[in-house]
Amino acid sequence: MSEELELRVVHYPEPVLRKLADDVEAFDDELRETVKGMFERMYADKGVGLAAPQVGIGRRILVINQTGDAKNKDEELALINIRITDRSGAKVRAEEGCLSFPGIYAEIERPDRCKLSAFDPDGNPLELELDGFLSRIAQHEYDHLEGVLLVDRMTPADKLGNRAALEELVEDYRERRKKLARKPS
Repeated sequence: MSEELELRVVHYPEPVLRKLADDVEAFDDELRETVKGMFERMYADKGVGLAAPQVGIGRRILVINQTGDAKNKDEELALINIRITDRSGAKVRAEEGCLSFPGIYAEIERPDRCKLSAFDPDGNPLELELDGFLSRIAQHEYDHLEGVLLVDRMTPADKLGNRAALEELVEDYRERRKKLARKPS
């Protein structure tokens, strides 16, 4: 990864994960560098999707590669200022994980298909219809842009089953905040 843009995934309950992401205004080299860095971070953390708020950037940017393999460049999808315009098809329940919730998995129900409008990193408009796993990834990452998290989609049983791990993430966050507060300016 380039020296200028060292991205790291932030974990629940970092406040940036709860904020509505802002539209990208400039389709420039900085945006393309951010997208490149996001793909690199996603692959390094063995993910299949990553939204900008997950790396502390409150912008409507997400990257996807349903194979999770950096060698499959033709599977890469970078979506800027994405809007899901329709969700349809059977509601399917499947296990999801999230890089901002390491080690936590839950059965999440989502429609099997979605339509979306977005831009590529060069500002070209896109209209896509996705289904299956690719649709699931896009909907999961889109949730991040809307401030909706994996824990919000969990059933009460999954919340209970993951309670200890969720509490540990909250405690880790509190400890990080305490350390930052003690550091001299």
